[in-house]
Amino acid sequence: MTSSLPPHVLLILGALVVPFLRGRARSVALLALPVASFVLLLGFDKGSSVQFAAFGRELTLMRVDQLSLVWAYVFHIALFVGLLYALHVRSAAQHVAALVYGASALGAVLAGDLISFWCWWEVMAVSSTFLVLARRRAKSTGAAMRALMVQLVSGLLLLIGIVLHVHQTGSIAFDRMTPAGGGSIFDLAWSGAGTVLILLGLGIKCGWPLVHGWITDSYPEATPTGTVFLSAFTTKTAVYALARAFPGAEELIYIGTAMAVFPLIYTAIENDVRRVLTYAMINKLGFMVVGVGIGTDLAISAVAALAFCHILYKSLLFMTTGAVLFRTGRGLCTELGGLHRTMPWTTGFCLVGGASISGPLFCGFVAKALIMVAVAKAGYATIWVLLLCAAAGVFVFTGIKIPFFMFFARDSGLRPKEAPRNMLLAMGLASAACIGIGIFPDLLYRHLPYAIPDYAMPYTAAHVIQQLQLLVLAALAFCALMRTGVYPPELRAVNLDADVWYRKGAPLFVRFVSGPLMTAFGWIGTFFHERVPNALIYFSKNPSGAMKLGYDRVLLAWAGLFGQPHQMDYARARLETDQARYRDTRASSTWPIGTTVLYMSLVFFLYLIIYLWRD
Repeated sequence: MTSSLPPHVLLILGALVVPFLRGRARSVALLALPVASFVLLLGFDKGSSVQFAAFGRELTLMRVDQLSLVWAYVFHIALFVGLLYALHVRSAAQHVAALVYGASALGAVLAGDLISFWCWWEVMAVSSTFLVLARRRAKSTGAAMRALMVQLVSGLLLLIGIVLHVHQTGSIAFDRMTPAGGGSIFDLAWSGAGTVLILLGLGIKCGWPLVHGWITDSYPEATPTGTVFLSAFTTKTAVYALARAFPGAEELIYIGTAMAVFPLIYTAIENDVRRVLTYAMINKLGFMVVGVGIGTDLAISAVAALAFCHILYKSLLFMTTGAVLFRTGRGLCTELGGLHRTMPWTTGFCLVGGASISGPLFCGFVAKALIMVAVAKAGYATIWVLLLCAAAGVFVFTGIKIPFFMFFARDSGLRPKEAPRNMLLAMGLASAACIGIGIFPDLLYRHLPYAIPDYAMPYTAAHVIQQLQLLVLAALAFCALMRTGVYPPELRAVNLDADVWYRKGAPLFVRFVSGPLMTAFGWIGTFFHERVPNALIYFSKNPSGAMKLGYDRVLLAWAGLFGQPHQMDYARARLETDQARYRDTRASSTWPIGTTVLYMSLVFFLYLIIYLWRD
């Protein structure tokens, strides 16, 4: 090891300097920081670590192994390309947020202990929020606050789980928590609630079904450049954490399959192009979660490969849609079309990104092939078929739909300028990486955690022919659906999703708390803090008189319900007489000794009963 400074710490220090730079100096610093951080990373040998004593424990700020390096490499690439894409942005706050966000994601995947991981996990949640807030719209502000709330819940679950896990095991090491041969989540529950809470905290940020709504709510509302960073870091860090701590957890196979299938409905009917891409992102996250659930060496390498490639081509697709949004100010399918005339380079890059999802000679093909082989090898035939259909569906509703409606389809009449040069250069680099890895997959395979066996290699005749048949059929299906009018029309509408439960439920909960619940608490407080003490004071002034008044009130109530008029008159007169005697302090200032002894005996008798009953 030639250095002891973790690369993510260098990025944080650089982010502190960026606001004081202007013009070309800031641009040079933004591009130099991820390059310098990457060079610093290369200075660490595999198996090396950086440790720091704090909180009475030895924290591992950086742990370099084959699994963490895959994510560290692609995070540097994504950060460099994203900053290049965002060079035209004048807001220093956005640049600082992007740097801190990338640094925190890098710190999380390099962390060797749970405490360090949690700290970077929370920094990542806060810094990503600023990329949504920076759009400065009411919808963006609301989406950012909701996303922050959900991510903080994730962090809280993670923190509680870590505390319970450390209390039970005595170790803060961020390592495998499932048995060596895999197992069920229910087995983890028996081993300790902390492990399950850690898994749930990771699942929220990974976009599991029913808790994925914050992703589709906030990512499309970020700035045109901010979405590029968002698509690269948070969810992929969660996938890394699952691969690190929970390989072989069986239920993840079924959770991941649900993640891969259900977004297809939304990609088909959604009108916002960036929201379509966000649902498609959850689809591929499902493939990764399935791989983690399989848990074999091949499956974990497949997860790392797919995460690497997905960051590249999904960032490329978000960059093309961001360029269109930047030039036109519009992001709905119903508002776009015909842009290939004036944005030819952006059109070409978008086509590369779409083809990279599943097409041979592109990166998505060589990564997804490993997942499919791992699933087949593990014997999950039904899961394999569902994932195959999900892959075809997402290609139709993303790889074809997005370029078609943005750049072709009808002529929207828009004639925007081509994207700025820095955007085009960033998209060009991402496109070159997608094609380069697709043609030469060994460029990626050699860096995976485990060696890829010969039977899993993607470019076999059977696999290529099968994939080409699937893609051709998917394209023909899209054309047929469009020609026959069966394809779901692009409409200006709000599609309800799982986030509706807290978007609508949270205001109702607040109203309930501020209304009926606070009223009930106020009544309870008044009863115990005012009425009961006043009643005791009233009783202590003249106990015998107070008991007579109590009896008189009961007698009056009984007469009112069941008695005759003369009985009510008697009870009312008796109550008035006893009230007058109670107010006459001279008549009630003292008790006879016998009465006092009687009451004291009763009190001691009650105390004795309670004492004996307790024992």
